[in-house]
Amino acid sequence: MTTKKTLNTLLLASSLFSAASYAENWSATEVQLQMGGDLEVVNTGETSEATIITFQHAGGWEYGDNFFFVDSTRWNDGPLNDTSELYGEWYSNFSLGAITGNEIKFGPVKDVGLIAGFNFGAEVDSTWVLPGVRLSLDLPGFAFANLDITAYIHQGGGRADSTSFTVLDEDTSFMVDFSWAYPFKVGNSNWSIEGHLEYINGRTQVNNFTTTELESWVLFQPQVRLDAGELMGMGANKMFVGIEYQYWKNKLGEKGTNDNAVQLLAVWRF
Repeated sequence: MTTKKTLNTLLLASSLFSAASYAENWSATEVQLQMGGDLEVVNTGETSEATIITFQHAGGWEYGDNFFFVDSTRWNDGPLNDTSELYGEWYSNFSLGAITGNEIKFGPVKDVGLIAGFNFGAEVDSTWVLPGVRLSLDLPGFAFANLDITAYIHQGGGRADSTSFTVLDEDTSFMVDFSWAYPFKVGNSNWSIEGHLEYINGRTQVNNFTTTELESWVLFQPQVRLDAGELMGMGANKMFVGIEYQYWKNKLGEKGTNDNAVQLLAVWRF
C-alpha cells in the first residue's frame, strides 16, 4: 500500500513536472506496457513473471531538459504473486553551453551539463539524490546519446507496521549511465533501438539493523521498437510495439542474482 511519504513524493514530482512543462519547447510523453519474462525476485532465489506499466516524460527547455518515469510493477506468480511495487526516477539537466552562451565541445562531446537526479522506492520508503555531470555525445546516426556520471546518495528510509520496524540506510556510492536512441529503417518501416546501460558501485547497507555489503551492479535495458502506428495509418511516432531485454547482474546489489529476460513491449506516445 502506498504510504503518505510516497504520496507526498509523487505530488512533489507532479508539481515540479507541471512547473517545468510550461517552459518546455519540446516534449514526449509515453505510457509503456511490458509483459512476460521471468524476472528474479531478490532475497528468494525464485523468479516471477511481471506486468510493468511505465509513465515516462522527456522535455527540453531553454537551458536544459527534464526526464522522469514512474514504474508500477505487478507480479503475476511466484513469491510475490498478486503484489505491486512502485518506483520512479527524475533527472533535470542544466546545459552549461546554453547557460553561458558558449559552445562547449571536445572530441565526441557536444555539450556538458549539470545533473540533478532523484530516485524513490515506495516499498522501502527510500529516496536517493544523484548530483553529477552529463556529457551529451555527438554520435553518427543517434537521435541522442548521453553519458551521466553522478553520486548515488541515499537519504534514509524504513517502514513500520504493527509487527515490525525496518531501518534502511546505505553508504554513498556513484553511478555511470549511458542512455541513447538510434533510429533506423527497414524497407518502408521505421524502427529504433533505445535504452540505457548503468553501473552502480557497491556499498554498505544497514537493513533492519543488519549490515550487508551490496555488490556493484550492471543494468542493461535496450528496447527494439517498430513504429506500428505509422504502418496502421495512425501517423508516425504515436504507437510502437517491440521487445525490451533486461540484463541485471547482481540485481539490487545481491550477489549472484541476475536477470536475463525478454518482455513484450507496447508504447503509446502523446
